[in-house]
Amino acid sequence: MLERLNEAMEHVERHLGERIEAAELARIAVTSEYHFRRMFSALAGIPLSEYVRRRRLTVAGAEVLAGQRTLLDIAVRHGYGSAETFARAFRAVHGVGPGEARRTGAALRSQPRMSFRLIVEGSGTMRYRVVEKEGFHLVGRKARVPLVHEGMNPAIVAFVRGIGQETVRRIEALNDQEPHGIVNVSDNVADPGTEGSELDYYHGVVTGAPVPDDLDALAVEAGTWAVFENEGEFPVAIQYLWRDVFTQWFPSNPYRSRPGPEMVHARVSPDGTRADAQLWIPVERVER
Repeated sequence: MLERLNEAMEHVERHLGERIEAAELARIAVTSEYHFRRMFSALAGIPLSEYVRRRRLTVAGAEVLAGQRTLLDIAVRHGYGSAETFARAFRAVHGVGPGEARRTGAALRSQPRMSFRLIVEGSGTMRYRVVEKEGFHLVGRKARVPLVHEGMNPAIVAFVRGIGQETVRRIEALNDQEPHGIVNVSDNVADPGTEGSELDYYHGVVTGAPVPDDLDALAVEAGTWAVFENEGEFPVAIQYLWRDVFTQWFPSNPYRSRPGPEMVHARVSPDGTRADAQLWIPVERVER
């Protein structure tokens, strides 16, 4: 998988001046576009679209400082339709416009070429099982919140605190299958991997029961789920488990992620410092 990811990175470098399609990169990596985006973000720490933008403007920045081409020529070479569009993108990355950068020889920011290599760790094991589930509903309360990679998410904390206890008891009573109890659900992420990008967050349960009209619901189709378990400091252990699934488990197993909600059931200690958790990721088997 890492060799194929590196071939996709070479494709990016050869086509920085053109429109780069995630679907084509996924084809080179022999996986789905959805899984490629998720895997890249987990390994690289930034989403694919941001990496391509930074690389494009890193190369453009060197050409701006070299002074051998006009700014409009550089803009067109790197896929920008006008000098104004190029200038806005250039300033967003480098903190200075291209004209000023050329006049003053300003210091610019550089995004190095990215490649992936295997670091053998293997000191621990991941507890997981694969589950086939019939279609179900996620039922509870829903909010659109920003993504936070580490630590508590203030928007989620405030949202959950605003749900009345009577409503929580009604939601819990609907649960009639795994995962048991209240689950925290992430779905419909606007730009996978970007800190601050928005996602749909559900505080609810998995059920096959009729859905009450006054609760939010998400219909989930039948499919395969990989279920991971761990325990540790809350919420960091859960967030690290998410990361490890994409950076360690997927490259080592014949599965890839598929579109769908990702569910966490956590049993938090009375003092709120530790948790036993289950992470449910929708997956599909692939031939290798």
